[in-house]
Amino acid sequence: MSAVPILQPGVGPIPGDHYVRATPETVLWGRLPCAADTAVLEIASGETVTFDTVSHEGILDDQGKDPAAYFASHGVPAEQVLDDAIEIAVSVPRDVRADGPHVVVGPVHVRGAHPGDLLKITVETLAPRVPYGVISNRHGKGALVGELPRGERNVSVFASVAERDGALYGTLPLADGSDPVVAFPLAPFLGTMGVAVAGHERPHSVPPGTHGGNIDINLLVEGTTLFLPVQVEGALAYVGDPHFAQGDGEVALTALEASLRATLRFEVIPADAARAAFGNVTGPLVRTPEYLVPTGMDPDLDAAMRACVRASLSLLGGRWGMDEHLAYAYLSAATDFDISQVVDIVSGVHARIREADFAGVAAVEPVALAGDGGAA
Repeated sequence: MSAVPILQPGVGPIPGDHYVRATPETVLWGRLPCAADTAVLEIASGETVTFDTVSHEGILDDQGKDPAAYFASHGVPAEQVLDDAIEIAVSVPRDVRADGPHVVVGPVHVRGAHPGDLLKITVETLAPRVPYGVISNRHGKGALVGELPRGERNVSVFASVAERDGALYGTLPLADGSDPVVAFPLAPFLGTMGVAVAGHERPHSVPPGTHGGNIDINLLVEGTTLFLPVQVEGALAYVGDPHFAQGDGEVALTALEASLRATLRFEVIPADAARAAFGNVTGPLVRTPEYLVPTGMDPDLDAAMRACVRASLSLLGGRWGMDEHLAYAYLSAATDFDISQVVDIVSGVHARIREADFAGVAAVEPVALAGDGGAA
């Protein structure tokens, strides 16, 4: 019996107000939406959308671009290979030399979202669609370019999912061909959540930026929130790059890549309300039950670190009115700066600012638009 139910398109729980399948009409492969793209769905602020996301691992050219055959070679029964993955591999165009690998679902137009606002994306549920995933290391990519992988071929490692005491784990062997005795807990999240950029050029799917995109922040599990600066009318939000688990750094190149059914709530925070709550937010901002998490991104990891420190100083001043020199001292004493990833052309750093440390300081919460465009 499978460790998780197989969530083929339209099968199983679909809890959102709306449902977007991954089809040739609703996905881009290797590019992100821009202002010129037509929305696949229009919603009101506050509504939820369930997306079927599809992992790129198993459908790429170096894996044969035939997910049924690729996963069959790892012992996966035909009925456990997703129909939408098969259709995308056959039907969706992608320039191998110019485009990224990610399958991106959307965009979704959120009524009332204007440039200068923040789009608040709350991760409601993330359900594995299959009981397996893939971790890959490709030549010229990863933290150890020129060292790994050894040999001429790219390396893709198949990992099955097992259930132990009611929890799901990814499993790996100690050596090829041996039993999978190594087990690590799953913590599913979407590596890609973003808003469309201005203009008529679709960005490459790999490097993250102020629009979000492939930020690969593993804190974004169920119950967390991502705030993104809106760049075009309606925000034109999208999701993709589903992960079952990822370590900070994502050093080999990919996480445990595997398809998820994601239900997200989209809310518009008007510009004035956003500034009152957080000050000036110019890039992705994550909120967990414990932390506010500003981000910094740059092709140079040191520069990404400095950008994250500046974003953190801005947040401490904007939200709690903390003097800059005192905020700098606080960050040095009490805040961890984590490497999100070092493999996406643009490296990422995120800071974990503990909100409990400021429990005695008054702060404004971000007020979203109601579904009819009024204040909630």
